[in-house]
Formats: sequence, structure tokens, C-alpha cells
Amino acid sequence: MGRDLKAVKDIRVDLARATGAAEVLKALSHPVRLCIVKGLMETGRCNVSEMQHCLRAPQSTISQHLARLRASRIIEGERDGVEVYYRVVSEDAKRVVRALFEM
Repeated sequence: MGRDLKAVKDIRVDLARATGAAEVLKALSHPVRLCIVKGLMETGRCNVSEMQHCLRAPQSTISQHLARLRASRIIEGERDGVEVYYRVVSEDAKRVVRALFEM
């Protein structure tokens, strides 16, 4: 009986970890978000204007993708004057991007 309880606990732990991993993968599943995270990993930090220039996408599009990444706790923004600079804070997301791009 004790072994069965341990197996159930292990499954619950695995399910919790899998749920977190799935959330990271969902957040990175759009090419623009993947490029944003990869770019932030390469530069350390960046603001919306710089991302807009690099990705050649409208500011509103970049902002929507940043909101999704923030909601998933993959990035954080830090205000510096009138600009907000973003950086990657999720180690899981960093590992995924490194694996995908062999960084």
C-alpha cells in the first residue's frame, strides 16, 4: 500500500512539473515570442522600440507578445525613465531556447 501512495505522489509531482513545462512551451510557441526571448537572451535587455526595429513589427504587436510572455513569467520589465526594458527571467524558457537554437 505504501508503494502505491508513493507512485500516486510521484504522478502528481510529474503532472505539476509537466503543467509548468507546458505553459512555457505554449508561451514560446509563436515565432515572434520565440524571437523576442532569443533576442533578449543575446542582448541581456531591450525595450519595445528596439524590438520593433529588429523584428519589423508594429509596436502594438510587440506589446501583445510581451504581455503574453510577462503573464507566463518568462520575462520581466524594468522602467528606466520613460522606457521599459525587458529581460528573460525564466530558466526553463532559457533552456528551451538554448536547445532549439543550440546556443
